[in-house]
Amino acid sequence: MKEFTSIKVTKGVKTLEIDNPTNYPLIGIGSQGAVFKLSEDKCVKIYVDLLQAKMEAEALHAGEHLSFFPKVYKTGSNYIVMEYFNAPTLREYLRNCTYIPKSIAKKLLAILKEMKEAHFTMVDAPLRHIFVLENEELKVIDHVNAFKRIHPVPLKLLRDLNIILLKESFLEQVQELEPKTFAEWETCFHDNSLDYKDIPVTSGGSGEGVKVESAVTQPLIGKGHQGAVYRLSEDKCVKIYGKPENAKQEQEVLLSTQDLSFIPKVHETGTNYIVMEYLQGPDLNTFLKKQAALSEEITRQLLDILTTMKQSGFKQIDTPLRHIIVTNTGFKMVDHVYSFSREQDRPLELFQNLHERNFLDSFLEQVKILDPDTYAEWTKTPIPLTHPEMEGNAGISKDKEQGKKKPAHRKKEHHRRSGHHHKKEHGRKK
Repeated sequence: MKEFTSIKVTKGVKTLEIDNPTNYPLIGIGSQGAVFKLSEDKCVKIYVDLLQAKMEAEALHAGEHLSFFPKVYKTGSNYIVMEYFNAPTLREYLRNCTYIPKSIAKKLLAILKEMKEAHFTMVDAPLRHIFVLENEELKVIDHVNAFKRIHPVPLKLLRDLNIILLKESFLEQVQELEPKTFAEWETCFHDNSLDYKDIPVTSGGSGEGVKVESAVTQPLIGKGHQGAVYRLSEDKCVKIYGKPENAKQEQEVLLSTQDLSFIPKVHETGTNYIVMEYLQGPDLNTFLKKQAALSEEITRQLLDILTTMKQSGFKQIDTPLRHIIVTNTGFKMVDHVYSFSREQDRPLELFQNLHERNFLDSFLEQVKILDPDTYAEWTKTPIPLTHPEMEGNAGISKDKEQGKKKPAHRKKEHHRRSGHHHKKEHGRKK
């Protein structure tokens, strides 16, 4: 077996790109790097940024005396070999609890106290970074920002507990067990209170994503060119826009199409925000990565969404796979800023995404059977794709010159947009 040092992790356009010539399985990926399992008790985290590798190595060294820190076996310029925990995260452990056990509350308070005594500036940890071993022993991972970010109050921990409806239970126990700590937190909350309507989101300029404030307590679950999405509760999220005109555009679409099954439910709107239902489930791009073939049911649901959009007056008849969320009640579609304003009668971005997953042939063949008229309309002219060397798809021109569209021409029909995503950094997934 090749050494783990042969694994390459680099920054891609929207996510990390991984070249893994080894048999070590990928068990986690996030913004800093990727984690691979080496054995039953060891894993390696490989970083994109050498500075972040150095920062976490220094934090782990500074906290090596702490019982809740993972053991470190080896470090390199871009990696750390550390202890692997085959255990549930605290979020998974508490999933079915109606109140937080006092034993867990005590251990969390002890961890936070020890972080503070170790002079960490980030006295905090999200639930997904805390693992529950036997006898409720807790271990905390991901310490890159231990000495960089300033969190004197565990904002991420409280935010996550709030999402699973255990924040109040935890704070009640903090007030009972450590009234002084509770009072300090209350003062900090009061001095730094921020309504989600006032979360600062600013436009990043032409072709750039929006800029957000990292210290906001609500969990950021996605951001793109028009806005950022924060989770408010188990079933609600808020999209905050960099430009009020974009908020107005999407509000017009969503509020006028609430009767459509694939449109998220809207709870509240404002000048620069929309509160809507939080959709549980993977996006379709992620879902299809695990599929060997494209099922007819997926084609049927996509076709139904696209034809319904056309019948309902949408001008932009398209959706990238990442904007389709696979829920228990069917497909839901997000990001409708330009649905009523951009003219596009063929789902070119969907075609491109399916092509990249090697499912475009199957999709078009199934559409031809399910809806011959729509198939004929979609394939009456060549479908432009960004990989003309991979030709031969049904209804796609085999002529090289036809397949090679100039970028400027393709952009008139084909708009890329950022979607909602959520990344995990370590071994256990939610």
